[in-house]
Amino acid sequence: MATPLGNLGDVSARQRATLAAAETIAAEDTRVARRLLSALGIAAPRLVRCDERESPAAAADLVARARAGHVVAFVSDAGMPGIADPGAVLVNAARAAGVPVSVVPGPSALATALALSGLPAEPSLFLGFLPAKQGPRARALRDFAAVPATLVAFEAPHRLAETLRAMAEILGPREACVLRELTKRHEEARNGALGDLAAHYETHEALGEIVVVVGPPREAPAAPDPAALDAKLRAALLAHGVRDAADRVAAETGLARRTVYARALELAGKRGR
Repeated sequence: MATPLGNLGDVSARQRATLAAAETIAAEDTRVARRLLSALGIAAPRLVRCDERESPAAAADLVARARAGHVVAFVSDAGMPGIADPGAVLVNAARAAGVPVSVVPGPSALATALALSGLPAEPSLFLGFLPAKQGPRARALRDFAAVPATLVAFEAPHRLAETLRAMAEILGPREACVLRELTKRHEEARNGALGDLAAHYETHEALGEIVVVVGPPREAPAAPDPAALDAKLRAALLAHGVRDAADRVAAETGLARRTVYARALELAGKRGR
């Protein structure tokens, strides 16, 4: 069952009824679930933890309860379980045991961010949380750079500026939107080019839950004169390795990174690198 991102008014009548009827409520964090139940005036039934670390063992117990005829509800801390939150392990365990599963829909940070950003939602690709370390994050962004879709990622406040800068360098000057504290009092949606957003958040602290929405790649421009491309790559290779040089020239020209990287390798080989 989905739960509010921050505004208690988003609880539906069906969600209230589900929580009130449940004999067991499993939660990503029982403290968060208890506060929600208290705010809704619902007496807490049996409340058990089922997070990412405990979900296999907890799921087995919850499935056993459901097979015994108990109504079991699962909630994550906010939004829809299974969307960058625990939930999939429990769903799969229940199905494997022949226990019927249904979803009580509601708030989702993914859908809310896409709608509020104003960027194209079809097609879109959800990246979840990008890797925290620089190298794996860069590799992940390179993997998705050429996908003709809007990209959506969750990010921690202390990594926001660094991630936006990496996006600007690898994805190029795409339009993007940083969304913060969705549905809450200090909700903010800031649109702009990735480089401009990176510069802003390098000097402005970001607080709260954050979603980054990046518009799709621009239409590929006509291929430049091969000599001009080689000149750009040779200049970039003087100061950078092959991979970084290709990333920079691909972002500058809008050409497919794979094509630019292949040519950079050829030029680097001729230079004995």
